[in-house]
Amino acid sequence: MRIPATVAAVSGALALSALAVPATEASNPSFALTRANAAPVISKVVVNSGKPIVLGTTATKKVTVSVTASHSSGIDDALSYLWRGRDGNPNLYGFGFHPDEERAKCKAANATTSTCTLTIMVDPRFVWNTNATWRVYAGAWGKDGSFTENDTFSSVRFQRLSRLTANASPEPVKKGRTLTVTGKLDRANWDTGKYAGYASQSVKLQFRKKNSSTYTTVKTVKGSTTGTLKTTVKAVQDGYWRWSFAGTTATPAVNATGDFVDVK
Repeated sequence: MRIPATVAAVSGALALSALAVPATEASNPSFALTRANAAPVISKVVVNSGKPIVLGTTATKKVTVSVTASHSSGIDDALSYLWRGRDGNPNLYGFGFHPDEERAKCKAANATTSTCTLTIMVDPRFVWNTNATWRVYAGAWGKDGSFTENDTFSSVRFQRLSRLTANASPEPVKKGRTLTVTGKLDRANWDTGKYAGYASQSVKLQFRKKNSSTYTTVKTVKGSTTGTLKTTVKAVQDGYWRWSFAGTTATPAVNATGDFVDVK
């Protein structure tokens, strides 16, 4: 893989001075000739299996990116970056996460089309709450040396990892008595590197009978401004109580671990 010129690289992230021209190609006298050839066509780029990238506060995450491209000579290699930059231009204070491999692993579908796979390590230390949507750069090389690229082929969204707890008390409890179920919903705050309560979110209280595998929603409760949850129910039978959050655009869905209550 021909890696574009960079200003600096830190922990899998890099400041980008240019995504437009791979350095080794630009220094090749035949570059102008290969660029004159019919360029490869990139038809699809899939990041993280098409799902948002969920990040906590410290752990890096390995993300798979696949680039599908075609050319009459066949596909030799491909490249993809996740990046952000001023005014949608990677040359203006651009910053991105780059691939781990020097070359992509390409699998040919036929003589002209291949899907090339790369892995990228994403570090939450370089992501902020206000820039959760990043652009996806894609490039591909034909076996004849021809090259194509697209700075903004698509975009990918980062989500702030959510956590949810549940506690039902008293345990055990007499049948018909009041059971209090509490919990807390929080999520990663990339700006501070810590977790903070997710304010005023609607969360479902669910119950699963002792010998069942299915949870049923009992009621929906709105959390406090600090993400805490609290409600009361009547104790009827043995089983597990949990909170369930459906998720938002910025935060993934999460279920608390069920808390078992023995009803006497």
